[in-house]
Amino acid sequence: MLARNDSLVTEFILAGLTDRPELQQPLFHLFLMIYVVTMVGNLGLIILIGLNSHLHTPMYYFLFNLSFIDLCYSSVFTPKMLMNFVFRENTISYVGCMTQLFFFLFFVISECYMLTSMAYDRYVAICNPLLYKVSMSHQVCLVLSLAAYVMGFAGASAHTGCMLRLTFCNVNVINHYLCDILPLLQLSCTSTYANEVVVLIVVGINITVPSFTILISYIFILTNILHIKSSQGRSKAFSTCSSHMIALSLFFGSAAFMYLKYSSPESMELGKISSVFYTNVVPMLNPLIYSLRNKDIKLTVRKSLNMLDIVLFI
Repeated sequence: MLARNDSLVTEFILAGLTDRPELQQPLFHLFLMIYVVTMVGNLGLIILIGLNSHLHTPMYYFLFNLSFIDLCYSSVFTPKMLMNFVFRENTISYVGCMTQLFFFLFFVISECYMLTSMAYDRYVAICNPLLYKVSMSHQVCLVLSLAAYVMGFAGASAHTGCMLRLTFCNVNVINHYLCDILPLLQLSCTSTYANEVVVLIVVGINITVPSFTILISYIFILTNILHIKSSQGRSKAFSTCSSHMIALSLFFGSAAFMYLKYSSPESMELGKISSVFYTNVVPMLNPLIYSLRNKDIKLTVRKSLNMLDIVLFI
């Protein structure tokens, strides 16, 4: 145990995803592959959207921000997670743990509201196409994006501020692969009642408000799709919406399971597994779901590759 002043913890040990030795190497390669795909996919989208002016529309503006969030979000905890599969003990300082907690919460909450903005954008585009340019002006998009980051900052500050008031002593092994709220609360040797209330209120708001907003948006979208006369058009629209809903369900469902439940040791183990979906899987899937099935992105990629071939040939 690492301690200071009467056994106050100065460093934590991250227990990781599993303690089974035979799984360490396969899991390392699996999550390394996921991380590489996440980085390449999201960085590629950022560059593609940034360099092509015809993609400077509200939909791709939000997608640009979502990719930026996923890029930063994954980098907050994945390097430490990968180290845990390699080293027997993966330590993190108290300051480093609180910093990781803040940025993890900042990006995950910001992603909740950025996904909400994207759903609202699709609602306006499909249900009110004549008012789209007015309803989704540059100013509106900027305000929605800033609001997402402000909500992320507010939520992360509330949780981290409450965590800083706690005292950690004697036990310093975090039963997780990152510094998250519930595993840290289990280690505190002071009352965590205020923190638990903040978790219920802040997490409840940041999950229920975006999820209900997205759900209502897609109900209107699907209702509008049902009025499309072409069966091919309906099938295409349903296919796109179902993909979006799968990604959103994974993100919000696994996050809700992790935070809005009783934090017993058994439920923490299940929560640790479920958190893999919204921390690792969803950031990897977002570029695939929101772009690779998109004709504009495919066309832009082909043009960029053709231009690259021409430059290399010259």
